[in-house]
Amino acid sequence: MMNKEVWIRADEGDWEKKKQRITAGLEAGVSCVLVLPEDVDKVKELGDIKIATFFSSEPSNADIIVVGKDSEADGTLPLPTDLSNSRDFDIIAHLRREKKTVAGFSIIHDKAHEKFASSLGRVCDYLIAIGTDWKVIPLENLIASLQPEDMKIISGVRDTDEVRLALETMEHGADGVLLDTDNPDTIRKSVEIAEEATSERLELEVAKVTKVEQVGMGDRVCVDTCSLMGTGEGMLVGCGSGGMFLVHSESEDSPYVASRPFRVNAGAVHAYVQTGGKTRYLCELEAGDEVAVVNAEGRQRRAVVGRVKIERRPLMLVEACTSDGKTIKNILQNAETIKLVSGDGKPVSVTSLKEGDEVMVYVEESGRHFGMKVEETIIEK
Repeated sequence: MMNKEVWIRADEGDWEKKKQRITAGLEAGVSCVLVLPEDVDKVKELGDIKIATFFSSEPSNADIIVVGKDSEADGTLPLPTDLSNSRDFDIIAHLRREKKTVAGFSIIHDKAHEKFASSLGRVCDYLIAIGTDWKVIPLENLIASLQPEDMKIISGVRDTDEVRLALETMEHGADGVLLDTDNPDTIRKSVEIAEEATSERLELEVAKVTKVEQVGMGDRVCVDTCSLMGTGEGMLVGCGSGGMFLVHSESEDSPYVASRPFRVNAGAVHAYVQTGGKTRYLCELEAGDEVAVVNAEGRQRRAVVGRVKIERRPLMLVEACTSDGKTIKNILQNAETIKLVSGDGKPVSVTSLKEGDEVMVYVEESGRHFGMKVEETIIEK
């Protein structure tokens, strides 16, 4: 799934007020900030973030040029009867010739402005659509009319309820939101909602353990992330891409070692790990890569790898069988602190597993080629 974007609007008020809003956005991890042309360089000094700014006659080093403010698209100037006479479309054509990334800025006052916004979206990389009295119906219409286009709709919002509504409208939802608020908690929560809307929920199932045996020494991989995980969370790892165990994080207290809630002791170097729509070999991961953190309900979230530790340790093979007879395998370190997730969503140590125990697995029918799904016959043993 495409990432949902959260933009912060910071084009009104004095610089100190705008600076606080931008800083809160940077700390929350927003995608982009919309500012006036004179503030672009100031934003670059605050941090590394994508910057959008309104069109000006002066050249700009912003990432996105926004067309439509104080013009036709926002209702300041009358709408043209013929798009060939449109000031906004002329500006966009000029920016296109200069290879600029362009966003249309439209305030939906009525049906005529909605139609103009739809036309604008067909020639822009982004369409910023801000509703007035009616918000949902115009957004639904824009999503439907622009879905075939290679562009993104950014919906204007003011609070988390509007964020959730915009990102979920017509199932697909807007591609992002332009948030107009000074509240740091609202900004942070909006980013969380966008991450939830992006993540695909996986259908995990219960499999019964059929074999647990020691297999000797080998190299295993600990994946340390830049995120903390809780009970029921871990990573999907397996010897074959068609079936993976939910390997629990080291977030549980243990009498043997201190908890490490950022870590998953995932398995041997050859194993596959889910990274969100793709798989990687565990030994390929390194700092800065992304992996998928999954909980017992199948909900995913992204986590950044901070460190990977490969060490030689005693290993054990765990096999389990699904209800339709598919065998899932993984080779894990033979230690009390390495855990899978049981059928009731609780962590269970691999050293206490026995035949007949139930564990959570993820089964995928497609094979993998260089980590991507392929519809072909692939046999893994």
